[in-house]
Amino acid sequence: MSLHSTPEISVNCGDCPIRHRAVCARCESDDLARLESMKTYRSYEAGQTVIWAGDDMDFVASVVSGIATLTQAMEDGRTQMVGLLLPSDFVGRPGRARAAYTVTATSDLLMCCFRRKPFEQMMASTPSVAQRLLEMTLDELDAAREWMLLLGRKSAREKIASLLAIIARRDATLRLKSPAGRMSFDLPLTREAMADYLGLTLETVSRQISALKRDGVIELEGKRHVTVPDFDELLAEAGDDSDGGALA
Repeated sequence: MSLHSTPEISVNCGDCPIRHRAVCARCESDDLARLESMKTYRSYEAGQTVIWAGDDMDFVASVVSGIATLTQAMEDGRTQMVGLLLPSDFVGRPGRARAAYTVTATSDLLMCCFRRKPFEQMMASTPSVAQRLLEMTLDELDAAREWMLLLGRKSAREKIASLLAIIARRDATLRLKSPAGRMSFDLPLTREAMADYLGLTLETVSRQISALKRDGVIELEGKRHVTVPDFDELLAEAGDDSDGGALA
C-alpha cells in the first residue's frame, strides 16, 4: 500500500472539519480521547491507490479532505467504479480483514485512520460510535439505490446534473449550510473521472456541462469552480425535487 505519512498534521478531534458528520459525530470527550490514542493521518496524491481489493486492511478511516473512488474488477480485467468517497465518508468495514474494493485517490486525499482491532473493540463498548456507523451505512445504502436509478434511467444531462447536486449538497453540509439558493463549490472530479463514474463518454460529459452552462443552470470559473444560481433549478434538471427524491 502506497502512502505518505503526515506526522506534521495534528488535528484535535474537537476541531476537525468533518467532526459533525464523521463516525465520531456523537462522541463525548472521553470517547474522543480514546479515538485520539488510536488515530494517525495518511495522505495520498491524486492517482495513488490507497488499498487494493482483496488486500489485508488493518485500519478503518474517515476521509478528511479530497475524494476517492471505489472500484471493482472482473476476472477479465474490466473494472467498474462503484462509489465515491467524499469528506466525512467512512473507509473500511469493521469485522472484515480484507478490502472489498480498490480505493484510489482521485484528488489529493487526507484520511484520519484508526487501527481496525482497537476500533472494533471501541464499537463494542461505545454505543454512540456503533449507532453513528449504522446511520452512515444506511445512508450509503440509500445513496446506492439512488445511484441505480441514475445509471439505469436518467439521461446524460440528468446524470451530470445529479452528480453536481450530490457534490453541492455535501459541500453545503460540511459548511453547516442548507443546500438552497445560490451555491458555489469546487468540482473534485476531472471530466474523465465523471465520465467513468457516470458511464458516459468524455465528449458527452463536456457537451452536457457546456449545455448546462449555456442554459444558465450553472456558471463555471475555470474547469473546476462551479456556481449554481438556483439549486432548485439544478434539482429539476436532475429529475429530483427539493428533498432529493425523484419527480413523479
